Amino acid sequence: MYDHYSGALYGVILRIVQSKEYTEEVIQDVFVKIWNSIHQYDSTKGRFYTWMINIARNTAIDYLKSKGFQNELKNQPLPDFVYNTAELSTHNTSSDFIGFNNVIESLETDKQELINLAYYQGYTQNEISEKLKIPLGTVKTKMRNALMKLKDLLKDYQ
Repeated sequence: MYDHYSGALYGVILRIVQSKEYTEEVIQDVFVKIWNSIHQYDSTKGRFYTWMINIARNTAIDYLKSKGFQNELKNQPLPDFVYNTAELSTHNTSSDFIGFNNVIESLETDKQELINLAYYQGYTQNEISEKLKIPLGTVKTKMRNALMKLKDLLKDYQ
């Protein structure tokens, strides 16, 4: 399983945590979670790959929000932090295994922003509403439209 899926999961995690060191730590946690919760996978609800991607995404976001990670960022010297962030930015194409960046870029700018905030930065819809200063109902509608458009664009990848 690791040989078949680690590359794709690594790319998703790297895009979220933006650090190779942290990505390696998170991917280990992801495979442990998959192993321990394999009995919860239900093939009638979706593909195995999608289920694993969701576990990876959620684990990476949880890691970013953890107190340990936040404290580590506070204790990191500024020059090293700036250097690492620039080197491993989200525009790193080496983590784009299926050309997903091109698919996202084909969406309208507002839809790209919603997808980025929700799925790569871990914002809730309430937090997006506050950050963008738009009503929660508008966020929900735009997010639904963005996901439907994304689903339409990705139908050829199945």
